[in-house]
Amino acid sequence: MRPQDVVILMKILTLQDTPWQYRELSASLHLSMSEVSDSLNRSRIAGLIDESKKKLHKQSLMEFLQYGVQYVFPALPGSMVTGIATAHTYAFYKKYFKSDLNYVWPDEDGDIRGLAILPLYKNVIKAVKSDEKLYLLLASIDIIRVGKTRELKIAVEELRKAIL
Repeated sequence: MRPQDVVILMKILTLQDTPWQYRELSASLHLSMSEVSDSLNRSRIAGLIDESKKKLHKQSLMEFLQYGVQYVFPALPGSMVTGIATAHTYAFYKKYFKSDLNYVWPDEDGDIRGLAILPLYKNVIKAVKSDEKLYLLLASIDIIRVGKTRELKIAVEELRKAIL
C-alpha cells in the first residue's frame, strides 16, 4: 500500500453509488491514470476493493483505517507553518475539541498557522479544495494518525458513519 491508495479509496467512498471512470478519479485527485490504476490493483490485492475495482470492501477498509493506518502511514508533526486545517483543527471537529495546538497541511495560500502534517500525498490540498466530503474523511484519518484516545473515538465514529 502507498499513501495515495487511502485517498483514492476515500474518493471512491464519497462517490457512493455514482458510476465513475479512472479518468474522473485521476482528474479530481490530481494523479495520473496509471497511478490510479496501480493503486486500485494494490487495494484489490490488500482486500479493500473487489475484483472489478469498483466496489469497496467496507468492513475491511474500516478495520484498516481504524487499526492499521496509524502504523503504516504515521504522521509526525513538524514545524509551525501556514496551511489549511486538518485533524482536530478541521472546522467540523472544532465543536468537539478545544485546543491551542493546530495541525495543518502546509499551503502558502492557507489561512491558519499550526504544526505541519504532511498530507498522504502532495496533491491532497488541491483535491480537497473542491470536495468537502473528501476533506472531512482525510481530516478524520489525520486524527487517527496523530490524535489522542478521545479524539480517535470521535474520528473513528465519523469514519464508521461514512463507510458502513
